Amino acid sequence: MFMKYTERLHLYIQLTRLHRPIGMLLLLWPTLWAVWIAAEGHPSWLIVLIFTLGTVLMRSSGCAVNDYADRHIDKHVKRTQDRPLTSGKISEREALWVAFALALLSFALILPLNPLTWVMAFPALFLAVSYPFTKRFFAIPQAYLGIAFGFGIPMAFAATHGNVPAVAWVLLLANVFWAVAYDTEYAMVDRDDDIHLGIHSSALFFGKYDVLAVMVCYFITLLLLAAAGRMAGLGAVYFVGLIAAAGIALHHYTLIKDRSREKCFAAFLHNNWFGAAVFAGVVGNYLVW
Repeated sequence: MFMKYTERLHLYIQLTRLHRPIGMLLLLWPTLWAVWIAAEGHPSWLIVLIFTLGTVLMRSSGCAVNDYADRHIDKHVKRTQDRPLTSGKISEREALWVAFALALLSFALILPLNPLTWVMAFPALFLAVSYPFTKRFFAIPQAYLGIAFGFGIPMAFAATHGNVPAVAWVLLLANVFWAVAYDTEYAMVDRDDDIHLGIHSSALFFGKYDVLAVMVCYFITLLLLAAAGRMAGLGAVYFVGLIAAAGIALHHYTLIKDRSREKCFAAFLHNNWFGAAVFAGVVGNYLVW
């Protein structure tokens, strides 16, 4: 009996990608940027805990929904055909119940916060649930992903101040361009499969200009982050963090310029350090100043 429950838990971990934390980190970093900036470097540790756990839960819920949405597609892609839902180890209904339970737990986490944060949880949920389906009709679903992955930004400001200032929306827009950059790198890995299956992606949309588009998106991301920093009154340490992030983006060019599947995937994974560099600049700014 114990082995049965252990095996089931392992399947749920695979379904929710808890064994692959990169997606969680790409969602967490911009949320933490916002939490620290909104609190001017002195966030409530309750808010830090709520948004960190909420990020983990909502990303996991989104992965379960994603596998449900792609259940008929994943079986045709070698990289995904062994996923628990696609392989039949977990039923469709079971995957939806997992997604629902995790989303409900995430909502329960924000109950100690103010009503505006509760209200904003509903569009955040809609974005997370609807994103997997945008690949069917939206030319650049990665932009939609950027909004879904970044909605913790305005929520963090709402939780801290009870309102959402302009700087929050600039940070969210920066996250959209960052998501297009890193998820295009990821889409470059699956380009051939996406063509075969008729799925939209930014790599297909940009075509032969995909590498240029990635680098332009990194550049716009950094410009918007610089603008947000000026709006928030951040100092030199923050901009050192942005310079470090720019160096990481340039390194990604060396990885993706030949469009090698392995190196494009490595660039995608390496975006964790881009997000971490920006966060280090934010935290360092408040520690110094």
